[in-house]
Amino acid sequence: MKSAILALADGTVFEGRAFGAEGECVGEVVFNTAMTGYQEILTDPSYKGQIVCMTYPLIGNYGINPEDIESQRPFVEGFIVKEGSPYPSNWRKSKTLEAYLQEWGIVGIQGIDTRALTKHIRDQGAMEGVISTVDSSPHSLVEKARSSPGLIGRDLVKEVTCSESFQWWQGEWRWGHGYSDDRVPTTDDREHKRVQLDLFGERTSVVGQRFQVVAIDCGIKYNILRQLVSTGCDVVVVPATTTANEILALDPDGIFISNGPGDPEGVMHLVETTRQLLGKRPIFGICLGHQILGLALGGRTYKLKFGHHGANHPVKELHTGKVEVTTQNHGFAVDIDSIPSGEVELTHVNLNDGTVEGMRHLRLPVFSVQYHPEASPGPHDSRYLFDRFVALMERNRCTREPVELLHVEGTRIRQQGSIAT
Repeated sequence: MKSAILALADGTVFEGRAFGAEGECVGEVVFNTAMTGYQEILTDPSYKGQIVCMTYPLIGNYGINPEDIESQRPFVEGFIVKEGSPYPSNWRKSKTLEAYLQEWGIVGIQGIDTRALTKHIRDQGAMEGVISTVDSSPHSLVEKARSSPGLIGRDLVKEVTCSESFQWWQGEWRWGHGYSDDRVPTTDDREHKRVQLDLFGERTSVVGQRFQVVAIDCGIKYNILRQLVSTGCDVVVVPATTTANEILALDPDGIFISNGPGDPEGVMHLVETTRQLLGKRPIFGICLGHQILGLALGGRTYKLKFGHHGANHPVKELHTGKVEVTTQNHGFAVDIDSIPSGEVELTHVNLNDGTVEGMRHLRLPVFSVQYHPEASPGPHDSRYLFDRFVALMERNRCTREPVELLHVEGTRIRQQGSIAT
């Protein structure tokens, strides 16, 4: 088996074996603590620009299947595992994980001490790294890592957003039925023939009502779109470069701002578009969309030391005191104290480090969360947020007069290093 090297920008080097495609890749090295869901992680566009290390030691043991992808292709720059399973066992699999990585040209490494790498990143912070199967010089690879552009200030959204608008019809996956299609009448026979325990129950949205939603694609995951459809939304997905006037011309009941990769301050054009949309329609933001809203409301964002990546992060909803176990993938956070006083309130907080996980505007129909309520992969504790979005659109459906947003200054660009984590 061909050897491979992982070199970090601080000079740390790990030697292992190639896993996936041969070649070389560069990106910010982060770790993900999820035990399952590697296929969804690989195809999450939010990982553009990053090399992902899985902390669970055995990855690939259920293979790859075409139903669990979250975008049209993998977006990770590279992949790091302790041990890749060569013999997956699952009735849904179509190929091995390594074959999938080779098919898409994703360079990976296995056989290194992923615990040591994770501890190093926790101590020193996420940093640029290089995986190579073609360059055997550690010194050369360290220099390549040090000269890589990093994430700060880069517009990675333009590399993952769709090129043109499209309608999304697919709903949730159900045992025995697969993914539903909103264009086709359903024949859900679960009440008559239960083949599996229904863990999630029925959605709570009002039957018969449909809501027109424009989803701004910053790197949106398919399961977000499925959740919107299954909650009663007709969804049009638009590129992140779409103007506010073009979005409003579609006459939506609500606007959704999606997850996406990199630094939110790298997409200031989208921040300005969002600022122009505030008060015009209900808005729901997730992950990067949450950060974009924070900037549009006059606040600032900052880079976390090593980010939040995993499917087991505890988040407390402050109104109810309920603790949700959440799926997360982000390297930046909103400084809610930088938003003009009296505009927003904190709704969710991360119980690991106290960072902002959710907020809502006090006058406008606008709310957002930093984590992933569609949870693919991960727990389903937070799916109620999609129902909350529908309820917000229902309440605002008859009120289409623009609302003026007062006391919002221009975005306060952060000074790098000014906010400690």
